[in-house]
Amino acid sequence: MKKLLFVCIENSCRSQMAEAFAKIHGNKKLFAYSAGSKASGIVNEKAIKSMSEIGYDLCTHRSVGLTEIPDVVYDVVVTMGCGDKCPNIMAKSRQDWDMSDPKNMNEKDFNKVRDRIEDRVKILLAEIS
Repeated sequence: MKKLLFVCIENSCRSQMAEAFAKIHGNKKLFAYSAGSKASGIVNEKAIKSMSEIGYDLCTHRSVGLTEIPDVVYDVVVTMGCGDKCPNIMAKSRQDWDMSDPKNMNEKDFNKVRDRIEDRVKILLAEIS
């Protein structure tokens, strides 16, 4: 099974949503993880609300740092446009997605970022299947 890792700075919005979409659209054929280079320890309330609007409960997630994820070789590591290089994370492939941090955005713009992340995750899953 493929192993995917999504990384942003706080692991509170972008990477959390990407992990969720990988789980939603991955049909249980992969392991999806997310982490932050400077994890905030909490999932952003806007992310929880935005994902609940489409039927996914982020309340079960928690913000974790890079030292708290499995020490494995990931098939793909995706950074969310935050410049994090994750040098200590082993990966067969790396991608950097230019995703604006939505944490201070209004609801409409936040949801646009959410939808963009979902689109990118679907493309990634098609590429690796």
